[in-house]
Amino acid sequence: MCTVRNLAKALVLVALTVALGAAGAGTAVADPSTTDWQRLRMCESTDRYDTNTGNGYYGAYQFDLPTWRSVGGIGLPHEASKAEQDFRALYLYRMRGWQPWECADKLGLRDDRDARTKRLPTYAEAAYISGSLGFPPWPGKVFDYGDCHPALRTWQLRMNAFGYKFQGTGCYYAETKAAVLALQRANGIKDSGLLGPKTWDAAWNGKRPR
Repeated sequence: MCTVRNLAKALVLVALTVALGAAGAGTAVADPSTTDWQRLRMCESTDRYDTNTGNGYYGAYQFDLPTWRSVGGIGLPHEASKAEQDFRALYLYRMRGWQPWECADKLGLRDDRDARTKRLPTYAEAAYISGSLGFPPWPGKVFDYGDCHPALRTWQLRMNAFGYKFQGTGCYYAETKAAVLALQRANGIKDSGLLGPKTWDAAWNGKRPR
């Protein structure tokens, strides 16, 4: 009886140890902490995503244009969404570590496991940085030909990652309709030409139009 009880206790302890180890493994993160990113932004831009002081550096992470474009950024950094800037910052970190940011050296930030790995992040992986969504949320409006809206500009500029050359007018005319239809067909969405939540999501998470 005593031996059985002791064995049962031992098995419980082993199970707890394994469970805690698995939980720890699941939450381990190689990328910098949210706190480190926030400290960096405060130093670089006082944590303002829309900052543009005219010195050739833009947004929360003070990208210059060549660096922004080297990690796939479109348009001007300070005009990009919070999620987009966070994603490009993580992208740059995985390419070059903290080296591009002078503030990182001032703050004593040190590279960790994902620095310089060249491993491309996803929007979902970057979402932890400031608690932003992995991509800009659908604005809650279905867009059709002739509509103009700031959210349409965000969608248009995102489509440039698929090879389009939108100037970001924010208005839905022939070029936008052609891109909407192509994206819908590539992703098995009914090709209605209406830009709704599925077509919005596909610009970030879908297949490239042919």
